[in-house]
This record gives sequence, C-alpha cells and structure tokens, in this order.
Amino acid sequence: MKTQTENFKFFSHKDCEFFPCHKVKNPDDFNCLFCYCPLYALGDKCGGNFKYTENGIKDCSDCMIPHTRKAFDYITAHFDQIKELAQKK
Repeated sequence: MKTQTENFKFFSHKDCEFFPCHKVKNPDDFNCLFCYCPLYALGDKCGGNFKYTENGIKDCSDCMIPHTRKAFDYITAHFDQIKELAQKK
C-alpha cells in the first residue's frame, strides 16, 4: 500500500514518564513505536546490541534499533522470523 507520508513509522511519546528510556543525543529522533521490541523473541538473532546477564536474561538496554527513525522497516523485515516462532508446530 502506497501512502503520501510515512508518519505511521514514527511515534514519540514525550509525555511518557520514562521518556526517553535510553540515553540519546537527540530526543526528537527517539521512536517510541516499538516500546517493547518485537525482536526480543529472536534471541541472539535479533541483530541488536544486547548482552546476556549472568542469569541468562537478555539485556537490551544498550540497543537503539527499535528507537530509531528507521526502526519500522528493520523490524517489519523480521516479521517472518517472529511469525515462525509463534506458529504451532
């Protein structure tokens, strides 16, 4: 579907009490659309800047992928992988 704008790809919720939830240089470019990253479920195949804690928990606090202006295209490109995880086998 072709649209005149791509405003749906970016949302900044500056009234959120956690805004911005990561340290950023320019809060005006902080994308809140994927507040909880759908790529988390991909584990080490998400492509983000993450680490695992001593307890084996994935820590994405240093990752900015879902919070960039290009996040929509990057994340939706991985929907087939996410869909595979959700399918009943």
